[in-house]
Amino acid sequence: MSRILTMLVAMATIVVALAGGVATAYLVGGFVEAHGFTGASRLTNIVFLMLVFVMIIATLLTLAERKWSAFMQDRVGPNRARLGIPGLKNRSLGGIPHIITDVLKMLTKEDFIPGMANRFLFNLGPLLAFAPVFALFAVVPAGPTVTVLGQKVDMVVATPDFGILYLFAIASLAVYGTALAGWSSNNKFALLGGVRASAQMISYEVALGLSLVGLFLTFSSVQLPALVGDVANALSPATGQGQYLWSTQVFGLDIGIPAWGFIIQPLGFIGFFVASFAETKRAPFDVPEGESEIIGYFVEYSGMKFGMFMISEFVEVVVLAGVTTALFFGGHNLPIFGEALANNAFMQEHGWVYGTILGTVFWLKVLFLIWVQLVIRWTFPRFRYDQIQSLGWKILLPVGLVNVFVTAALVLWDPSLRALGVVGILEIAVFVALTLSKKENSEAGAHGDAHGHDHGHAAPAGAHADPHPSAAGAH
Repeated sequence: MSRILTMLVAMATIVVALAGGVATAYLVGGFVEAHGFTGASRLTNIVFLMLVFVMIIATLLTLAERKWSAFMQDRVGPNRARLGIPGLKNRSLGGIPHIITDVLKMLTKEDFIPGMANRFLFNLGPLLAFAPVFALFAVVPAGPTVTVLGQKVDMVVATPDFGILYLFAIASLAVYGTALAGWSSNNKFALLGGVRASAQMISYEVALGLSLVGLFLTFSSVQLPALVGDVANALSPATGQGQYLWSTQVFGLDIGIPAWGFIIQPLGFIGFFVASFAETKRAPFDVPEGESEIIGYFVEYSGMKFGMFMISEFVEVVVLAGVTTALFFGGHNLPIFGEALANNAFMQEHGWVYGTILGTVFWLKVLFLIWVQLVIRWTFPRFRYDQIQSLGWKILLPVGLVNVFVTAALVLWDPSLRALGVVGILEIAVFVALTLSKKENSEAGAHGDAHGHDHGHAAPAGAHADPHPSAAGAH
């Protein structure tokens, strides 16, 4: 009971912290717009969205992943570090002091550079691995555009006309960091790891781009704010994922099935999520640094340079969750009651409150997708390298091509997107049915194995022993 209560308190604390951060971002944005210059809120968004939200969540993930893996493996997890402060000396504080120890270790550890390494490229590698990933969040809208202190405030850093193409361009730069890190170390194991990482990232970039073409066809735009859209209000109709496929009014509240990306583009969502997950090079796609068969491309790095490679992976987790939320889970939009909330007189008068609610919704979706990534990370075993390449080229690529043709045909046939929604719901039903049938088959197989083992007790003891253990090992 105490553990459940602790979890509830922790969840409530997270929600309050997120809401406080979003509210502060909107109020500061409105203040600088009113007393500064037009567009000044975009500069404060860099601080709040990228330096505060993304970096703090990524830093806390270094602890959250260890705690979640311990929970899944029935272990205690990190709890040894303590703070020598009166009243806290013998408290683990949920393992949070381990974050401090990690930072201190990275900052104080010797910065070793191999004697035969290319010093310039060796130092450039971690920067090229971290900076592109960090810059990706600049085009992700983390909240609606509202009026604060009489000024228009956008909760996004930049809205370029090329939109999602910016993501493709910047994300492709990360491959240079891994390639240079492996090559400049002058270490054959690091070079092999860098080549593997580069080949994997390039392979999945093709599937990654193709998985989003159907979404572009659906909403006729490549800009993230347009893809996220807004719900209908007194001034404008619903756009993007803010619209409903089917809806009705119950006691003045709007209820229906929203045009979210994962509903109208389930194949695109699966392709994008798998390809993006492979781009992060985390398990089960971590063959570039799989300790059982190869040493990672950053084997020669130490200190904060090694830390930059590590923190870039956790930043990738946050960015992937944010981009996926914007593209396939409606961004900041609510699944129901969105129109009622937008047309509420109090929300229209106090725009920052409306923005705080929807901004908090966005970050809660991000945290949910981060949790999904952690579950995948600690559930599936590592793929073989040939399996990874086969998945990218032989499965995701053909499925992406089929999805593009089917989406184009359905959009031309029914521009209201309802036909696309029907097909998407059927695809989701097929996925669920296949998953459940696989589970039933697994349970049946396990029952059969246990049944056969029971009958095996009658066999002679010698029959269970392997007379040629060395031959068995060879097989």
